[in-house]
Amino acid sequence: MAQQIRRSQATPNPKRILQRRTRLLSLGVVAFGARARHVSFVALEGSSNYLAGLVGVRGLRLALNTSVAVLVLSLPFAATAASTSDASRVQPLARGGSIAGSRNPLTVAAEGTRPVQEVTIHEGDTLATMANFYDVSVEAIAFANGLSDERALRMGQKLVIPPAEGALYTVKDGDTVDGIATHFKVDPSVILNYNRCTFEPEQCAPGQKIFVRGAELPALLEPDRPTRDVFAAAPQVAQQPRNGRLSWPVGGVITQYFWWGHTGVDVAAPYGTGLGAGDDGVVVATGWVAVGGLRVCVQHAGDLTVCYYHTSAVYVSVGQQVARGQIVAAIGLTGVTTGPHVHWECKVGNQFVSCLSL
Repeated sequence: MAQQIRRSQATPNPKRILQRRTRLLSLGVVAFGARARHVSFVALEGSSNYLAGLVGVRGLRLALNTSVAVLVLSLPFAATAASTSDASRVQPLARGGSIAGSRNPLTVAAEGTRPVQEVTIHEGDTLATMANFYDVSVEAIAFANGLSDERALRMGQKLVIPPAEGALYTVKDGDTVDGIATHFKVDPSVILNYNRCTFEPEQCAPGQKIFVRGAELPALLEPDRPTRDVFAAAPQVAQQPRNGRLSWPVGGVITQYFWWGHTGVDVAAPYGTGLGAGDDGVVVATGWVAVGGLRVCVQHAGDLTVCYYHTSAVYVSVGQQVARGQIVAAIGLTGVTTGPHVHWECKVGNQFVSCLSL
């Protein structure tokens, strides 16, 4: 018998089957596309004939021409909008930030600094109360004004307040930046950078006032105070007359005044800022209380008791004598409070009064 020969193309091949089905599918897609185009052309022709029947051939031609004209006229505006939206992508940026289009010719003060201020001494003011109010040390104010004794203040006297903690110094003939830096025990770059002496040498010329931030200042002679037993009873302290109006506990912003529903004055200030005693007195209470948090109370003459609530720290103890302006506590967030502030509360006898009236 003759051997049967089997052609290779008659053998089922998965690859060829897949190719055949793919080809058939593509032919079906092409046929469907042709039918879709035919339907769309028929629909377009029908809609055109319908519109032509409504408005006429001339009306249809006018509508088409108007549409084309509006499209052409809108192209420049579309291009302008696109270029404006992409402008930020093509502008070069400096490594230190974006380049401004113009520069302010005025010198800009360094961040966190204040200008030098001149204030007038009023009744009840002391170097301690002024220092606490302007958030600088007593020594800084004394040096800026050439004072060596805290008792040298007079009513109506003008005081210069330095911009921060440091020395406000008037340059003399023969002074050098290195010599001034050595005298105040700071690095010369502190003077050069703060006062812009490198780029503006006239700022450090003789006769000019410069500020030496963080300078080591001479100690101030403190006034003699009568020695007392720290455990003396409060009525003995209350026999001393007050030194005028109560000084503010801190240089802050009043957020709530005294009224019948609020027993004190709320003064907001940065967290940790020192709170100064309003006058000479003796500490009669410290510690935690409900709502008020950590507090300290000081009794003064005239049966006046002043309390400071919501503090973060108390620096005195019960029975301790304190001086006007002495730091007794610090601004905090203890108790019920929505932000760092002090609830400054005054009581004469058992009657609450506004601290601002005393």
